[in-house]
Amino acid sequence: MVHSPNHGTWSAVSYEERSWVPSETSLVPRSRRREHTGPYLAAVSPAIASIDDLGLGDDTAALAEEASAEIARFDAEMGSELAPFSALILRSESAASSRIEQLTASAKAIALAEMGDQTEPNATLIVANTRAIEAAIALSDRLDEEALIDMQAALIGGSHPEWTGRWRQEQVWIRGSNFGPHGAEYIAPHHDRVPAAMADLVEFMAREDLPAFAQAAIAHAQFETIHPFPDGNGRTGRSLVHALLRSKGLTRNVTVPTSAGLLSDTGAYFDSLTAYRCGRPAAIVELMANATFLALGNARQLVVDLRTIQADWEDRIGARRHAAAWRLAERLVRYPVVDSPTLQAALDVSAPTANGAIERLVEAGVLTKVSGNYRNRKWAANEVFAALDGFAQRAPRRALGQP
Repeated sequence: MVHSPNHGTWSAVSYEERSWVPSETSLVPRSRRREHTGPYLAAVSPAIASIDDLGLGDDTAALAEEASAEIARFDAEMGSELAPFSALILRSESAASSRIEQLTASAKAIALAEMGDQTEPNATLIVANTRAIEAAIALSDRLDEEALIDMQAALIGGSHPEWTGRWRQEQVWIRGSNFGPHGAEYIAPHHDRVPAAMADLVEFMAREDLPAFAQAAIAHAQFETIHPFPDGNGRTGRSLVHALLRSKGLTRNVTVPTSAGLLSDTGAYFDSLTAYRCGRPAAIVELMANATFLALGNARQLVVDLRTIQADWEDRIGARRHAAAWRLAERLVRYPVVDSPTLQAALDVSAPTANGAIERLVEAGVLTKVSGNYRNRKWAANEVFAALDGFAQRAPRRALGQP
């Protein structure tokens, strides 16, 4: 689309009075009913589609450009030399984004959940978040309202299909009481304002005259300000960043694990969203840029760790170079849990060949049985999981100034 600038300036969120009455069917104690009855102030998000001046300042704009260049360099490396690790980095980003929402699971539990194990609910939710990020990237060529609704559906459709397929139709708020919005930390726009606000955001995202990294960071903050869904807004909003980075051409091959960088100081992340709502968009752009440098440094260390593991495997796997055991070893840095049926399909080999490859890697100490009986046994590459858990643990340590 062609954008005609109107030289608009940035505005803070404003507020409007709305009235709250607990429903007759809600189980609200009498004392709470009085407390949560009557007027409250809901946010009104400003329109941003036509704003020219992003209000970043020279230093923040330069930092954003430097982050853009670093993303492009990382993506170019990942697209060639580092391609085998892209799936693991995507899952690590999903886990980090979920961790911001207090959803945690080990890398091994997540990998098992990908193969249908539903023992750990959090791991299942993190797998759903991976699907949402994948959906966001797949939809990056048409970031319209329908695409955003589809992203959220990929995230929570399996657990709460009743909350998908449309914008929210009720008031939502952040923190505070479950009985009503009074006293909440942030009360999102009333649901009757969501369709127009999201149409404005889609128009902002479609612009081609803005610096892409800053545009993605601001779009994320605006999405979180609108809070257009009953649930899944945080994870969907962080998936939106990946979709925009792909849509604007900053990434072509890989998911940049920005959430892993945000984990270094989640308090600062939420503070930057508050600052954005107060009319200071530079805060979220600066924080996302700094998070990008932290995340890419962490991801590069993960790749070093995985390459070291692969080199060690070469000394331990005593098989012909083109044997199925080697093909399995190459697969393990992308999918570190394996069973015989999955391997047969992935490598297009017979059951005896798949079982022989697994046995060879068990003898070499590469694989360890982790679950199942004789018919549905699964094996894991524990060294890969140690590297992935190390990636997850490094992010919050940085907030404490640790190496």
